Amino acid sequence: MMWQKYPGSRQSVPLGIKVLFGGVFSAGSFALVYYLIQKFHSRSLYYKLAMEQLQSHPEAQEALGPPLNIHYLKLTDRENFVDIADAKLKIPVSGSKSEGLLYVRSSRGGPFQRWHLDEVFLELKDGQQIPVFKLSGENGDEVKKSRDDPEDPAGPACF
Repeated sequence: MMWQKYPGSRQSVPLGIKVLFGGVFSAGSFALVYYLIQKFHSRSLYYKLAMEQLQSHPEAQEALGPPLNIHYLKLTDRENFVDIADAKLKIPVSGSKSEGLLYVRSSRGGPFQRWHLDEVFLELKDGQQIPVFKLSGENGDEVKKSRDDPEDPAGPACF
């Protein structure tokens, strides 16, 4: 056989080839899992609510500049944390004028309840912070948008 280095050997494929293919398979598997975790976060309600707030906030849009680019989460960052009742994310965003991080805090009452935003703010590369959304009130019923538009037709940001 072509792979047999020594006639009569039981090992048909050299060890180096096995290690090479094993490494390629492992790296590909890791990349796939990393991609799937990114997709999971970007499709979650806490992520979507934060993106809606950012896209509807004129001051943040002006500071970043069009077009708005949302980048992948850095999964190794300890500030990106999600459990049953709380989610804290640091989402990299950029535009034509600047770039920064969108900090998101979201929570829910239990595992089968809907997520609602607690706080969203944009921190630009130069250190400027722009409050995008802040939930006020002790019981979480009253919603205050940072842009202070009481007649906003979009309604409250808590879904």
